[in-house]
Amino acid sequence: MSATPSAPAPVMDPETVTRLLPPYRVVLHNDDHNSMDHVVKALMRSVPSLSVERAAEIMLEAHNHGSASVITCPKEAAEHYRDRLESYSLTATIEPA
Repeated sequence: MSATPSAPAPVMDPETVTRLLPPYRVVLHNDDHNSMDHVVKALMRSVPSLSVERAAEIMLEAHNHGSASVITCPKEAAEHYRDRLESYSLTATIEPA
């Protein structure tokens, strides 16, 4: 019995990917209730790809400017990250990038 060769995966150009999965930005908003350490830890737990340094930068940007962009990704992932941040009592929103 011989194995049938599988067809190569279709290659999509970046424009098609962006059209099918438009990017959304997760935005962290400053608040007067959570400590800076809590925010950094919550960012790292909610968005595992963030380093300690990047999480601290995001926290400081939100603290100093009122809001900060956390990550840009497809809408479903952005909703997930927003919900995770909110589960740590942080204020986060998503918006088209």
